[in-house]
Amino acid sequence: MTKQILTLGVILSSMLLSGCAAYNNFVYDQKHVEWETQTPDTFPVLNAVGYAPIEKQAGDSSQVKDLNAMRASKLAAYRELAEQVYGQRIAGSSSVEDWALNNDSFQASVDGVIRGAEVVETYTVGEYYATELRLDFEKVHRLYQSTNRQQKVKRVVYY
Repeated sequence: MTKQILTLGVILSSMLLSGCAAYNNFVYDQKHVEWETQTPDTFPVLNAVGYAPIEKQAGDSSQVKDLNAMRASKLAAYRELAEQVYGQRIAGSSSVEDWALNNDSFQASVDGVIRGAEVVETYTVGEYYATELRLDFEKVHRLYQSTNRQQKVKRVVYY
């Protein structure tokens, strides 16, 4: 009889202890988080200019060459903006043979996404086509807020 009471006591106490552990985890997992959006005080404005030679463009007529130069200068301006926003990756190598520099080369690349840039002006400068772009980070911030609301924790309430 005492063996049965002892077994029953062990079973009940283990059930009580495991029940408390589950309840404690449940209580601490219940929380409410209030978020607050942060907006910077000032926003920078970046400007970039891209150039492309008109005569070196592919095309049968001067109109096609002009259009291709317009597109190329716009892409060059976007690259300039990307360099300002993300920076450039520089990779270089040098080789020496018989204690003399044999080969010295480097590569520069940029990778990024530019959203919200505006074409300010496109015009010809002599034999080149130029495109000016402006990137207002206030506009970029609004675009980013519309898709990914950056927030900080305002208050946490545990139940």
